Amino acid sequence: MRSTVIAVHTGRSEVVHDITPQCRAFVNDAGGDGLLHLFVPHATAGIAILELGSHSDDDLLAALGDLLPADDRWRHAHGSPGHGRSHVMPALIAPYATVPVLDGEPALGTWQSIALVDINIDNPDREVRLSFLTSAG
Repeated sequence: MRSTVIAVHTGRSEVVHDITPQCRAFVNDAGGDGLLHLFVPHATAGIAILELGSHSDDDLLAALGDLLPADDRWRHAHGSPGHGRSHVMPALIAPYATVPVLDGEPALGTWQSIALVDINIDNPDREVRLSFLTSAG
């Protein structure tokens, strides 16, 4: 297994950040067939595979805003208003994903991208662990 950590600056606003280029470069360097596993070691971020660039990312943030409003209803109440919702989000958008890799390329669909989803405006810097698993044969 090969593994690395990439740093992602998400800033101080809610974001769906495309990490497909970093994922593609990592598995291209490794080559071959296997599985790319992504993991975010944060309690308030997740990994999503979706179409980006056609406002799907905006739609996802709007849906999360509807499901998890940034108000004072949350019992986990430190940080910015609504911070507790950021701790609930990973139950909806998991902090991990696994993508098949064929001949050194992520086997994504035509319109699919890999994204880090971060609605926590209190933490502008994230890490994502990329692990490439191949068979021993």
